[in-house]
Amino acid sequence: MNFQKILVPAAGVGAVAWAYQLYGRTGVAAVAAAGVMWLLLHFTRMMQVLKRAANRPIGYVDSAVMLNAKLKPGMTLLQVVAMTRALGERQSGKEAQPEVFGWSDDTQSQVTCTFVCGKLAEHALFRPEATDSHAKPAWTPSAP
Repeated sequence: MNFQKILVPAAGVGAVAWAYQLYGRTGVAAVAAAGVMWLLLHFTRMMQVLKRAANRPIGYVDSAVMLNAKLKPGMTLLQVVAMTRALGERQSGKEAQPEVFGWSDDTQSQVTCTFVCGKLAEHALFRPEATDSHAKPAWTPSAP
């Protein structure tokens, strides 16, 4: 169960009650102003991340291998979008849980991320098979 959905509002109500008990209306106004400031900071951060992501193609990342190395379970989708500076390409249904998004780079390597309730549950890196044109030439010893 996601306790943040319960604890954050309960902490807000508790802070308002505590402020009212200690300082009356002035305390409630101060706690309400702090709550609004907190909400504005999060909204501003979200808008900055989305503004940067709007200028890039959907599902594109500079390096899928580096993205795979930086991902950690429990990250939010907003944190991953901030890292990639691009929205992920949805690979699951519109309202389906878990949500699956993918990012790929110029080498066709792809990172697929699975989000459960908005948190990164797992991620996988897929790299294309090497073709003969990209293979290194075999080393052959020279004759003496």
